[in-house]
Amino acid sequence: MTRRDPWAGILSGPVDGPARLRATYPEVRAAPGLRARHRGSGFTGTLARWERDGLVLRGASGLERIFVATPGGFDVEGRAVTLVQPPVARVEDGPAPVTASGSLALAGQRARVARASRILVEGVHDAELVERVWGDDLRVEGVVVERLDGIDDLAAVVRAFGPGPTCRLGVLVDHLVPGSKEARLATEVRHPHVLVTGTPFVDIWQAVKPVVVGIPGWPEIPRGVDWKTGVCADLGVDPTTMWPRILASIRSYADLEPALVGAVERLIDFVTEPD
Repeated sequence: MTRRDPWAGILSGPVDGPARLRATYPEVRAAPGLRARHRGSGFTGTLARWERDGLVLRGASGLERIFVATPGGFDVEGRAVTLVQPPVARVEDGPAPVTASGSLALAGQRARVARASRILVEGVHDAELVERVWGDDLRVEGVVVERLDGIDDLAAVVRAFGPGPTCRLGVLVDHLVPGSKEARLATEVRHPHVLVTGTPFVDIWQAVKPVVVGIPGWPEIPRGVDWKTGVCADLGVDPTTMWPRILASIRSYADLEPALVGAVERLIDFVTEPD
């Protein structure tokens, strides 16, 4: 009879407990982009990267968590597996390319024919920012982003679109906080095939981390003053050059506030769900 080490904690053995001490699990070489669920915590996400202490999973909201790659510690496609790091590529091969959103870039992948589903954003700056960070992913998925040029007529736009199981509609808005105009308009378009997400920021500019733009923080602008105009006046910059400066400073999702990253990725997941 094999005696159990009295000093071993309950988490020292395999996830399935003492009855499966000899259990073996298939090994899966885990490259960035692999979707997995950590069995111990239930956290699900895509593999962002390997680090010295383990692997990092990034959830749909943009939250990243690091886990130790224990034997049988993860589920992939419904089965328990052991995730292992792929062999390090030769120096001349270079690192595996990733998109600005953190997804694994697929070499030779052509843009998919556009889906009937769409993502709507408020204005041209919103559309340009989404394209800069998620453009590669959206082309692969066949998702078109369209501008609303304001959301005052959102209900009419949704009715004209005619959302359904094969033509979902995602909407990204600014200032989606309780009691705001945006929150009221979002309530008016509740529908099983429509998802409205957003951020607490007054404008999409605020969703870019200030340090990325080279400023200590976004200025507080009094109510009643056009936000962009007030920001440029406070910073002493030309309004016509400020947005190109902001856009050029964005290299990846890491340059954006998590609230925006999570909102956009929820919309992408929603409009690309299997029919």
